[in-house]
Amino acid sequence: METKTLSKAAPIIELPKPLEQLSEGEVERKACIGRLMTYTLNNLTSQFVEKDFQWLLPVALSQSTDPLWPDPGASIEKRIEVDIYGKTVRTTASMIIHKLIASSLAYPKLFILSPNIRIEKAERAKTGKHIYEFTQLDFEARNASTKGVMTLVEEVICNLLTSMKQDMKEELSLLCRCDTLELPKRPFKVYDRQELEVDYGADWEEGIAQETSDPVWVTNIPREFYDFEDFTTGKWDNYDLFMPQYGEVLSGAKREWEYEKILKKIERDNVDKYNYALVLKLAKEEKLKPTAGGGIGMERLVGWISGVEHVAETQPFPRAGNSAR
Repeated sequence: METKTLSKAAPIIELPKPLEQLSEGEVERKACIGRLMTYTLNNLTSQFVEKDFQWLLPVALSQSTDPLWPDPGASIEKRIEVDIYGKTVRTTASMIIHKLIASSLAYPKLFILSPNIRIEKAERAKTGKHIYEFTQLDFEARNASTKGVMTLVEEVICNLLTSMKQDMKEELSLLCRCDTLELPKRPFKVYDRQELEVDYGADWEEGIAQETSDPVWVTNIPREFYDFEDFTTGKWDNYDLFMPQYGEVLSGAKREWEYEKILKKIERDNVDKYNYALVLKLAKEEKLKPTAGGGIGMERLVGWISGVEHVAETQPFPRAGNSAR
């Protein structure tokens, strides 16, 4: 099959201005996006609580944070490390390891508004999709399946949009999203990453984001050791959710829980076993359970809903490029 040519190169997006530089009209727009963020946070957390998920507190510093390797989509410039009581810990890149452990041992269904700090290459800020500090609604469920997670996510997002279009008409109108923000049809379409690589080549993420008009799932993405991989077929039991023109807003997977597989993958990927000693110990003792979950990027989700050019517009203090305040 012939590889498709993307319609145009990804544009360079200007970084959002800080609060003190905004005009009166820009401040009104900023406040409007903030109200949509508030509505989204309240709606989604309420839905998860109603579905018997326990709301846990986040972890900001950890030894066992996401290695972000060998994920080809990661572009980490540096990692922030600090010594606490003689042990090196890092700012949280994601709480996947914590979710796996917590769901296995004590909280069968959980969610967290989790901080993520990822100092990526500076040029990625110009894509409009990358910020170095963001928040995920991270969730995990024991004995959950990929299909079950997809159904859950589709339900909560469609419920959110249905309610928002009823309750937030003024805000959506100000942002010119009343008519363009449509309720997606369920179930969302599912693509295999290998099929997209045939169609679009290495830029399949940009390709599917440009061409789809509805949210779509992409499965079978090679990633870190904690995502479930079938050694027989080479397939990965994971899934990302992509929004039209905006890209990935959720990343998730069924998790590895068996000791031999986790150890083999850590060694294969040249990941430091010391940082994941607790995971290995629990797996060896057969205390890890099969779980599945994901993380919804709140800035990207609200950015898509709002129709912003740069995802950092959804933050009161933009966390992109050299915009730190």
